[in-house]
Amino acid sequence: MIDILYEDNHLIAVNKVAGELVQGDKTGDAPLADKIKAYLKKKYNKPGAVYLGVIHRLDRPTSGVILFARTSKALTRLNQQFKERRAHKTYWAIVNQGINPPAGTLTHWLKRNPKMNKSFAHEHEVQESKKSILHYKKIFDLDRYSILEIVLETGRHHQIRSQLTHIGFPIKGDLKYGAKRSNPDASIDLHARTLTIEHPTKKNSIQITAPTPAKPQWNFEPYD
Repeated sequence: MIDILYEDNHLIAVNKVAGELVQGDKTGDAPLADKIKAYLKKKYNKPGAVYLGVIHRLDRPTSGVILFARTSKALTRLNQQFKERRAHKTYWAIVNQGINPPAGTLTHWLKRNPKMNKSFAHEHEVQESKKSILHYKKIFDLDRYSILEIVLETGRHHQIRSQLTHIGFPIKGDLKYGAKRSNPDASIDLHARTLTIEHPTKKNSIQITAPTPAKPQWNFEPYD
């Protein structure tokens, strides 16, 4: 079952479930893109192949809003928005309590290790590293955890996961980046909450919000 958040002639946005692949990989598991193509083919009774352009990605264990293009024109224009950082994403992440200050900016240089499929944060520039900036603020406290709202200024490989781990606050369930325990469903508690874009043809601003997963830890009302 696909959770459609927004759909028109040019775009379709869905709420990705943790564990779903966005695109096919060496695992051979059915990717979300193929499921959406099948949905569109059936809904609109389309003969032949269905066009669907991948604009951005979410890590497999992450949930939340992801946007696809239904036309090549939309794909070209949205790729440009992402490249020029005019598309804005916010994430919610659950980490251990104690992050101080409760709001701030993290700036690191991330270096990717392709063999490990992992990125490492450095305090200073190192060879082949990329400057990585995010802004965070605490929006709720659970019994043992805090929920952070995160705005990315740059979009690097595993950026949020790597930077939060570097300051000692790995995301709940993220064994790859230092969490002590996994989540039962192998997810990590990182959720792509909102995506704001300019519509590729209408030119108006659209904000798409993804409801949080149906798990107790996500049942909260943010502080003002």
